[in-house]
Amino acid sequence: MERVMPLEIEHITKRFGAREAVSDVSLTAGDGEFVVLLGPSGCGKSTLLRMIAGLETPDQGTISLAGNDITHREARDRDIAMVFQSYALYPHMTIAQNIGYPLRVRKTPAAEIAKQVAGVAERLGLSNLLENFPRHLSGGERQRVALARAIIRRPRAFLMDEPLSNLDARLRVEMRAELKRLQHDLRIVTLYVTHDQAEAMTLAHRIAVMCDGKIQQFDTPSNVYHRPANAFVAGFVGSPSMNFIPSQDGVLGVRPEDVELSLTDQPGWSAGRVYVTEEMGNENLVVLNNDGGRITARVPSDMRLDCDTPVWFRFRRDKIHRFDAATQSRV
Repeated sequence: MERVMPLEIEHITKRFGAREAVSDVSLTAGDGEFVVLLGPSGCGKSTLLRMIAGLETPDQGTISLAGNDITHREARDRDIAMVFQSYALYPHMTIAQNIGYPLRVRKTPAAEIAKQVAGVAERLGLSNLLENFPRHLSGGERQRVALARAIIRRPRAFLMDEPLSNLDARLRVEMRAELKRLQHDLRIVTLYVTHDQAEAMTLAHRIAVMCDGKIQQFDTPSNVYHRPANAFVAGFVGSPSMNFIPSQDGVLGVRPEDVELSLTDQPGWSAGRVYVTEEMGNENLVVLNNDGGRITARVPSDMRLDCDTPVWFRFRRDKIHRFDAATQSRV
């Protein structure tokens, strides 16, 4: 018997006028899998999520959830919970009322609503905030309320559209950890949209990297980073970005951590000059000028180099990527 995947997207296309926002996209998400849609603004990732949620209608293709075709079902009938960037809490309701609202709509008995709200609130550290209103809460607390409201529905799938982008850097890191643990415990298939590669790399079981409405690569975080399908993926994933060097047979790519530096001339190494050094605390990033181009190297924090210091460098040969000049595919 063929295995039914929790979420299947087959050949989905969405046009806005003459522009294809999503172009013939297919992907599957397995039981309890956390899939991240990663890409720059305008790449089609949020449009794809909205079609899965039922907020946009595809021009072509099908969307299935647990083996059932939901392509043209109303959003309310899809058994999907969505968490937005804006939290979308009801300001006139208490936190308990916000969390319990999906059960109230289903006409769940009040005692059962109270019991489930208490359980979800405890899981997300909201127990002492239930009588407050959203205006009394911080951004991180409001986001946890939005998550609690989604969880209490016990949906077949979670859809999350840049839910952490309104938080400061420290809270984003904390909430990433909470989300990852929460999804691990609940084992509910999750699609998560972000342009933040750190979120994608730390949260995902698999990442779908998108550009111009198409999936460029759908793979594990490790493979996306170490075996990028093409130059776009190689350049988009990784901070600082991969170095690209034109060559006779295409383009060479090497990540900053795979550039070795020396303060003395070494046989077979190339000469360069420090353009600038960025001290990051745990490491330094050294940008070199070389034959009119620039190369970034990631070095230990105790290697401090002043501007215009002459240096020599080489690439770790087993870490060099080659991309076809015409197709930009890795070869």
